[in-house]
Amino acid sequence: MLPRIALLLLLATGPAIAGPAGEAGRYLEAGEYLQSVFPADMPEAKTLWVTGDVRAAVERMLDHKFASLRVRYWFDGMRSAWILDEIGKELPITIGVAVADGAIDNVRVLEFRESRGWEVRYPFFTEQFSNVRLGADERLDRKIDGISGATLSVRAVTRIASIALLLHEQIDDVK
Repeated sequence: MLPRIALLLLLATGPAIAGPAGEAGRYLEAGEYLQSVFPADMPEAKTLWVTGDVRAAVERMLDHKFASLRVRYWFDGMRSAWILDEIGKELPITIGVAVADGAIDNVRVLEFRESRGWEVRYPFFTEQFSNVRLGADERLDRKIDGISGATLSVRAVTRIASIALLLHEQIDDVK
């Protein structure tokens, strides 16, 4: 009788021990990402206030309210880096975007919290954003191919890439 109870307990607690499904997790710390963007000399963090027309544009791009009044960024005079969150299906995805000369230099998923859609972290997806610019209609100037089963995650990363490009244009040193 005792072995059956032990087996039932093991089966009942197995999923709790195994952890979340899929590949949710922290893939890259913010500091590591910033070091990869600025390998020679890390600039100090700066703050961009998201108000007025910029706020309206960000909210159009997100298709929902933007919760923050200000955004931190790093800028070395040529390249900016942004670490922003956007909801996938239910939970935030933390995404790093580097912008240089008005085009995306790289996109990295730093942390993914959902059970589905984590494939957006892989280079086959993120490399599509390289050299993409923001068009006149506040959309990316190139189509980003989706991933079957990860539609909401793809949309979240695409929105953040667009917003990073828009925010980069607002930096006084870039204007």
